[in-house]
Amino acid sequence: MNDAARYIKIVEWSDEDQCFVGQCPGVIGPCCHGANEAEVYAELCEIVDEWLDTLKKDGKPLPPPTAGQGLAEKIAG
Repeated sequence: MNDAARYIKIVEWSDEDQCFVGQCPGVIGPCCHGANEAEVYAELCEIVDEWLDTLKKDGKPLPPPTAGQGLAEKIAG
């Protein structure tokens, strides 16, 4: 498993922007957007990979993982 798999990635429709917006809470805020949800998700995954690689190259610790923390259940609850 790569490091990026440890983080939840969210792509959601923005009424304000009239497009899909992607972000990875705890790693990077809204950082990509577009009309195609799958394309925005793919771009978001690339951005998160690059961001984490940069942190590692700079000798900085990675943020705490968000995947596997029951966030979906908390949101749905």
